[in-house]
Amino acid sequence: MKPHFLFHNANDSVGVAVVDIKAGEKLTGACLENGRKVNIDALENVPLGHKVALKDLKDGEQVVKYGISIGHMVQSTAKGKHIHVHNLKTNRW
Repeated sequence: MKPHFLFHNANDSVGVAVVDIKAGEKLTGACLENGRKVNIDALENVPLGHKVALKDLKDGEQVVKYGISIGHMVQSTAKGKHIHVHNLKTNRW
């Protein structure tokens, strides 16, 4: 089965959707670092290329992608939800 999302590092808190994800789907993700598979439930639609939370994230918590912090949450978000500009303040912008 092809994965719904990929993540790069075993410590990442978000994965990147490699297909359009629909709320309610059972998702499979793959870690590029070690090949580990992860299963989560999609709580929201997540467009191709956007991020999905791999764990519950609290307001102010650092978001890890590629094994490094890419920013922090501006509102708490549950595992399986869409992560994007509405709930993430990136370090870059």
